[in-house]
Amino acid sequence: MSVSILVVDDEPDVVDLFKRRFRKELRRGDYSMYFAESGEDALGQMNSGIHPEVMLILSDINMPGMNGFDLLKEAKALWPDLPVAMITAYGDDDSRRQALEAGATDFLTKPVDFDELKSKISHMIAERRN
Repeated sequence: MSVSILVVDDEPDVVDLFKRRFRKELRRGDYSMYFAESGEDALGQMNSGIHPEVMLILSDINMPGMNGFDLLKEAKALWPDLPVAMITAYGDDDSRRQALEAGATDFLTKPVDFDELKSKISHMIAERRN
């Protein structure tokens, strides 16, 4: 069964990067990846229905409009059990604390270690299914 992952980042090269790094998983049908350029775009896609249902959000923090912290708070209010991992170039302790206090499942810094990310994704999805 395919799992939907919504990646939220305003950088245009993120789409290609994630598609390249998850090429095998996407070809096998393990994951369906969706991409949003802002928090508003992400919420719009989720409210209009992504199929299969989104199992995980990976979100940047610094974006124009609704930033990642605001998206995190809104997503957790609407879907309390949905894992949301924050990915940011700013790995300072205050941002980490703020994200975890707002309900983030994890906090990763850029550049992303994709082997670590894949392991964390598997773990988060397994927890959500249980």
